[in-house]
Amino acid sequence: MKKTTKIYKDIPAGYPLCLHNDCPMADSCLRQLAYRRHEELGTFLKLINPSQCSKREDCTHYVSNKPVRFAKGFVNFQKRMYPDQYDKFMTLLICHFGRNQYFKRRRGDIALPPEEQEVVKIALEKAGVTKLMEFDEYLETINWIP
Repeated sequence: MKKTTKIYKDIPAGYPLCLHNDCPMADSCLRQLAYRRHEELGTFLKLINPSQCSKREDCTHYVSNKPVRFAKGFVNFQKRMYPDQYDKFMTLLICHFGRNQYFKRRRGDIALPPEEQEVVKIALEKAGVTKLMEFDEYLETINWIP
């Protein structure tokens, strides 16, 4: 059995799949790799319309299987900020994510993809934080949501 079984075991439910195994990018496209795994598992699949996939490098549905650096938690930020800075920082992120989602991300319950890490860094800048802040933890994993 291929290593896709282990690497792609956490395919999100309802993830759009591509059935073009003859595409030149099939071996690095999450949609095709997930399709290969789903052939073994289920009866019902959510497929991208085959006529919408270009089978070229510019395919709009291509999603790379390259692991991405996610960040988890930023509880330590508060300890390194002035109270006014933290209030502004927290307010900016609550406005962006919502209150519950902010606290889930702060605690590390939700891993932040690079795009969300950038949102947090921009909020730090807007709050006037000039020190380099590191997230509580980092992990390399597949980004299923492009």
